[in-house]
Amino acid sequence: MKALVKQKAEPGLWLMDVPEPETGDGDVLIKVARTGICGTDLHIRSWDGWARQAVTAPRILGHEFVGEVVAVGAAVREIAVGDLVSGEGHLVCGTCRNCLAGRRHLCRSTVGLGVGRDGAFAEYVALPASNVWVHRSDVNLDIAAIFDPFGNAVHTALSFPLVGEDVLITGAGPIGIMAAAVARHAGARHVAITDVSPYRLELARKVGATLALDVSAPGSGIAEAQRRLGLKEGFDIGLEMSGRPEALRDMVDNMTHGGRIAMLGLPAEEFAIDWSKIVTSMITIKGIYGREMFETWYAMTVLLEGGLDLTPVITGSYGFEEFEAAFDEAATARSGKIILDWTG
Repeated sequence: MKALVKQKAEPGLWLMDVPEPETGDGDVLIKVARTGICGTDLHIRSWDGWARQAVTAPRILGHEFVGEVVAVGAAVREIAVGDLVSGEGHLVCGTCRNCLAGRRHLCRSTVGLGVGRDGAFAEYVALPASNVWVHRSDVNLDIAAIFDPFGNAVHTALSFPLVGEDVLITGAGPIGIMAAAVARHAGARHVAITDVSPYRLELARKVGATLALDVSAPGSGIAEAQRRLGLKEGFDIGLEMSGRPEALRDMVDNMTHGGRIAMLGLPAEEFAIDWSKIVTSMITIKGIYGREMFETWYAMTVLLEGGLDLTPVITGSYGFEEFEAAFDEAATARSGKIILDWTG
């Protein structure tokens, strides 16, 4: 089969012929239809410091996908050949305290699809049946291909009650944009989102952000967002999606007392914040990694069935042979989610 492989420990990706994945009694074999390019894949392609520590070459990349089940193991009961499925890209141990308690997203031994084991940038991918989500209702294939990052957005946005709240999102990458759509759909009063990319801020407006603010412009910090929205006490909910020190600091400065922050953005290095403000303003900060398995996936499906429209987030589609152009576009600030089509 064809697959996109990090063949060597150096920058670049290779489109190669590799053997189809082997499956066991509890596994599902999936013929991949479409995949989404993630920031993680960009890191691995460029072979930066994080990738060099996290990935061992050779490795098939990719963890965002949708496809059709073509074979199931002897022990698989609830998934059938022909089912349209996506996959949870965090594979957990199943035996630690959190896994046994049903809190699989908190497993200490998580292995990432396309990072710690071969992934979905291929014509076929194998997964344990326990990591497979069957789409039981009609779904746009491009959207089904990005259920993984959509799940990050939903998990982050729904960490705290949103009805009637004023929400601040720092970072208008694809996940931040999807979080803005979720927050509005879930009943937030105002949703402000900040970034330095006019293109991505415009995408955020298309999905329903109340205010999309370019914080690189003079006088356009988060305090200006407060002023424009007429907020007297600050934002109730913060969703930090950028991993930028200045974004989190500015967010903390503009939260109401008792405000709550869900932090998904992954900083590149340690940085200082004024913890006295966290204490005296009684702010809650919650770290988010991945999705709740599978409560978040259920919520995603229900949100789409209820009319949530994420199609503006999809800004490009390429055949898998055009992966170089697809990755180049995904690496710019003038793109949303980029899709690779494996059906050609």
